[in-house]
Amino acid sequence: MFRMTRFTLAVSAAVLAAGIAQAQDKLRIGTEGAYPPFNNLTADGKLEGFDIDIANALCEEMEVECEFVTQEWDGIIPALQAERFDAIIASMSITDERKEQVDFTEKYYNTPPAIAVPKDSDLTDVTPEALAGKAIGVQGSTTHSNFAEAKYDESDIRLYPTADEYKLDLENGRVDAVMDDVTVLSEWIATDSGACCKILGTLTPDPEIHGEGAGIAIRKGEDELREKFNDAIQAIRENGKYKEINDKYFDFDAYGG
Repeated sequence: MFRMTRFTLAVSAAVLAAGIAQAQDKLRIGTEGAYPPFNNLTADGKLEGFDIDIANALCEEMEVECEFVTQEWDGIIPALQAERFDAIIASMSITDERKEQVDFTEKYYNTPPAIAVPKDSDLTDVTPEALAGKAIGVQGSTTHSNFAEAKYDESDIRLYPTADEYKLDLENGRVDAVMDDVTVLSEWIATDSGACCKILGTLTPDPEIHGEGAGIAIRKGEDELREKFNDAIQAIRENGKYKEINDKYFDFDAYGG
């Protein structure tokens, strides 16, 4: 009986070890899938974009398989905390407010915000004074919405669940301007649906609101995973893989200064 118990325990331990090894061979990556050119779901359900390519490059560097999980933006941090996935790679800005809920890697890109308006708009300036009384569309629960509400307090700030929805309202004249990352807006206005509009100008980021760039979010206390990601970010910056991905999407270094 004693030998049988020891044997059973040994088998159980072996099965558990195999499960842990298998888990280490795969990382579940949470992303939104609605924020081109960074992450987007195509019509046939395929994920594409800068975030996706960077995630795959990091997983390859770490010798693990990436498994992507799409999640609406408003619930993406709670889903990480609930262990629906292991990390968020979804253009999430590193901010003090978010650091209270999750840990972050170092940045993997940092691009400025901007404002877009219809091509026939009479607006000529991106200052809060110039946009006073105007309706500004912005995706909610983002650094951009926080910035808009803090700095453009004399404007009518309208929050949207996704970027696609504020774009539609700008195209149809329901808002006067929209605010987002300059690369997101530039990508959109280069398409047929964005041909209605133009970039009015870029904004100077506020470090207290915008943070230090976009990072990978992981659960609190998972220091080993964070450092593996940091090492992988440094490695793809040094071996040319980052530049290869960067140049696929942008004509400037998205990593920032």
